[in-house]
Parts: sequence; C-alpha cells; structure tokens
Amino acid sequence: MDLGFKDELARIPDLRHRLRRMRWFRNTFRANARAVARAHGVGFEIDEPRLTAAFLDWVEAMEADKRFAALNRADFIVFAAGTALRELIRRNPAKAVRVMDADSRHGVQRAADIVRFWPEGFLYTNFCVAAVAAVHEQEFGHAPTIDACADDLRFWWSYRENVAEMPAYAIAFLDRLLGAEPNWVAPHDLPSRSAMRQALDRRAPDGSRARALGH
Repeated sequence: MDLGFKDELARIPDLRHRLRRMRWFRNTFRANARAVARAHGVGFEIDEPRLTAAFLDWVEAMEADKRFAALNRADFIVFAAGTALRELIRRNPAKAVRVMDADSRHGVQRAADIVRFWPEGFLYTNFCVAAVAAVHEQEFGHAPTIDACADDLRFWWSYRENVAEMPAYAIAFLDRLLGAEPNWVAPHDLPSRSAMRQALDRRAPDGSRARALGH
C-alpha cells in the first residue's frame, strides 16, 4: 500500500468526524485518486452520483451500529473503514483510464503489478487504509501496522474474487490488511467481531451481554 496519502489526511483536524460529511468524503476520495495517480501513474474517472450513493449507504450502515463505538473505538474505526470499502466496491464509482508500465525496481514492481491487476480495488483499499491509519494516528498516537500480504498479488487475486461474489468480504480483507482478526462467516456483523465480543464480555458480566447487544 502507498501510505503517503495518510500524511495528507492526518493534517486534517478531527478527520474522523469530517469524513462523515459528504463534501469531505468526496473531496478526500478525489485527493486519494490524485495521490494514487502521482505514485503509480494510473488515472481515474470518478462517477460522482455513484460516489455519493456509496457515501450515503455507508453513513446509513454506520448509523445503525454507532452504539458500539464506545465499546472499542479502535476496532470500530477499522470496521467503519471496512464498511466504507464494501460500499465503494459495491457502487464502484471509479474507472481506471490510464495505467503505467511496470517499474523495474522490485518493491515498486510488486505495487505496479497490483495496481495493473485491479486499479479500482487498489484505489478504494488505499483510501480506506490511509483513513484508518490517519484517524488512529490522531486519536491513539500511532497507525496500525500494515500486514505483508498487502504486497502479495495472490492476496489481491483472492480479495477481488471473493468481493465479486459478496462485497461484505471487503470488511474481512481490510481486517486482514490491518492485522485484525477477520470474521469470514459474517464480516458485516459488528457485534460478532472478536474485539467487540471481548469488549461486550468485559462490560456486560453476569449474563447481561444479550441486553448490551440490544436483544
């Protein structure tokens, strides 16, 4: 992944809240597209109605789950980014219009192969990973460590194939990239995430976990 864009995002005050506003979400997404273009020589056409629809679907989904933010804010931020990734993949608002030739340097070659294989998926994923990294840096003083699978083309093959069948798998694949424990069975179910289950168990002792879940 190219986390140079993370530094741009981290300079935006109160990023976590600003990304929930449509104007900021759209502007930062377009800025991410420009950053990817600079770094990898691939240009994108952005379909604004689709981007807006992805944002609105994301906000609606997160509104339903916002009560869990207080349980484990760090994990909630990762889940929120995964949900945004799901909606971007589902709505697919970007189209690659120019892809670079492969670079001869080994590290850059691997990134080039990934971008050439799935430029739109790389764009969406880079945006969400950079957002998580920037928000974590603002709120907790450090960004998550990106797993080595980010540079493995085989990971991206599996990622692309699986989200084509079920876009919600994007949440689990983002967890994998960020070193969290993926929930492959129900990736969209926030309270079944390992970190959230542990937080619920700590806060809802004596069999009251069901009440904490709202059941």
